[in-house]
Amino acid sequence: MTDLDATPLTAAAAALPTRYPAHVGAVRLFGHEFHRDAAGVFRRLRAQHGSVAPALLDGDIPVWIALGYRDVHHVLTKPDLFDRDSSRWNAMDLVPPDWPQLWLLGGNDSVVTAGGEEHAARSAVVHDALAGVDGLELRARCERIADQLIDEFARFGEAELMSQFVLRLPGMALAGLLGIPFREVPGMVRDLATTMEHVEGSLEAHARMTGGLRRLVRERLDAPTFDLTSRMVHHPLAPTEDRLVEDLSIVLLGGGQPTAHWIGNTLRLLLSDARFATRLAGGRRSVGQAMGEVLWEDPPVEILSVRFAVRVTQLGTWRIQPGDLVMLGIAASNADPQIRPDLSAGAGGNQAHLSFGHGPHRCPFPAQELAEVIAETAIEVLLDRLPDLTLAVPADKLRWRESVWIRGLSELPVVFTPA
Repeated sequence: MTDLDATPLTAAAAALPTRYPAHVGAVRLFGHEFHRDAAGVFRRLRAQHGSVAPALLDGDIPVWIALGYRDVHHVLTKPDLFDRDSSRWNAMDLVPPDWPQLWLLGGNDSVVTAGGEEHAARSAVVHDALAGVDGLELRARCERIADQLIDEFARFGEAELMSQFVLRLPGMALAGLLGIPFREVPGMVRDLATTMEHVEGSLEAHARMTGGLRRLVRERLDAPTFDLTSRMVHHPLAPTEDRLVEDLSIVLLGGGQPTAHWIGNTLRLLLSDARFATRLAGGRRSVGQAMGEVLWEDPPVEILSVRFAVRVTQLGTWRIQPGDLVMLGIAASNADPQIRPDLSAGAGGNQAHLSFGHGPHRCPFPAQELAEVIAETAIEVLLDRLPDLTLAVPADKLRWRESVWIRGLSELPVVFTPA
């Protein structure tokens, strides 16, 4: 039985023949086949459709996915043709009200969905608040958190690093930067992870997370401190309370999960690829090299959010209609044979990947720098504390998360000498 046979006909599926004929029979960006081998799915889409392809999200919601480097770059740098205004979306009426991905695709009012002067002002607030973080202080904070987490399992000689270390550290570090009360950090970190999953309870987790941030914003309005939230709340260009809450949630979501999976994907590479394993004893350079390679080969953000067509335009070989939703395939564009004809050659020190986005909505430079500090510190402390860290299963048996947005491991079991 195929996925199509097993899935009840949704309102979206029923509407495809008349409203979105190009999407009838399109590949689904969900299900076992996609999550098992997303890169293979992208290659087949490129072979069949070229650099842009029709696809379906869970619930058979029709979308376009840009697979080519130049197409992704074009969409990111042409806000007059493709913007973040979700009110344009011509398929919104086909989306169930409880669809877990709704807030990400079109149900929020954050800085990433704003445009024009509003986006410039709100981006300045986020940029300036992040730029005020002391990198050395953040590194020290991450070292303390890493030691604390490692202490919980070091004596056992085995661990599942994703749940016990990787997914917890970035959220804890960011929660500290924002000034989230210590007692609320464990729950916030759990909700942060659940929000990014397309699972039951993700909408509730997002609501709890934003509720906690709203309480924090109101506290800092009355009693500012020296944390990132205070700098945003009292910035000269600070937006309304509702929008501050949305922007703080983007700081958490945009920094927490992607950074965690940058750590996890890098650890996988370091522990499974002999090129790095043989150099680890010789110094730190291989950690940085592995982190850079992951941004090309296994970027933690597999698909970078969405854009909506402003008017009829050509993208790839397709005529895109006003209000069509375009997803940006970062992993696929990084592997585009037009810019990397020989993937086996590696990317070297090339920094032209699109893993942090591009154009006016790219990840702020201070955020990139802070993510690198968090990831690099986490990996270095772990390898210092547990120098004989080894995968507990063959690398090809590791399972990837079932997410269309995130490229990351579900589990990372390891063994080591008890410490």
